[in-house]
Amino acid sequence: MNKIKLHIILNEQSKFLHVNANRRLLDILREDFKLTGTKEGCSIGECGACTVIMNGRAVNSCLVLAGQINGAEIITIEHLADNGKLNSLQQNFLEAGAVQCGYCTPGMLMSATALLLENPHPSEEEIKEAIAGNLCRCTGYKQIIQAIQKTAHSRK
Repeated sequence: MNKIKLHIILNEQSKFLHVNANRRLLDILREDFKLTGTKEGCSIGECGACTVIMNGRAVNSCLVLAGQINGAEIITIEHLADNGKLNSLQQNFLEAGAVQCGYCTPGMLMSATALLLENPHPSEEEIKEAIAGNLCRCTGYKQIIQAIQKTAHSRK
């Protein structure tokens, strides 16, 4: 297998790696960097459990190959909290009851974070569109949307 050398910025830290070209970003994050907050759900980009932010955009890490990440800036769920203190979006998810089984939560938070980075005050329709690629079987989405709205409304 062809190995490639990569340089990425992962959670604001410069990282160098030498990996097989056919490896997925999801596997690199979980196996090489032990960042297991990013979940594997469907492996075909349908569920959103593996969502991370790459170069400012939400992406399904199960669909991104190693060769596509060279020079990329990647943010994972592990970067949202600061020294164990939840950020406002995470706290609002808890308060709104937007977390039940928790499997979709990391991907949902990453999609919402990408939205709020691009548009700090999204409409309800924009929120729905941003999380449309994230499936949740527990909450029914109402609480998730409310948590994102509360976070947006609390920003100046």
